[in-house]
Amino acid sequence: MNKEAIIEKINDFLIDEFEVDGDDIQSDANLKITLGLDSLDYVDLVVSIESNFGVKLVEADFVGIDTFQDFYDLIENKLKSKA
Repeated sequence: MNKEAIIEKINDFLIDEFEVDGDDIQSDANLKITLGLDSLDYVDLVVSIESNFGVKLVEADFVGIDTFQDFYDLIENKLKSKA
């Protein structure tokens, strides 16, 4: 799966799961603020990523994840290390 496909898949389920406007999802936008994430939402996010991409995320993975681009890079790196 290439980077563009990863980003598209992530954005699609973020729009569906978190009912965010697709126009608000920008690579340099703050992930937590844009999605309005609280601690329970992070659990939903992890479950969604694991079911959509088949990768395991742990709390430490989110250290330093501020923007959507950081999040895209995290998922891309998890997929590369899985392959």
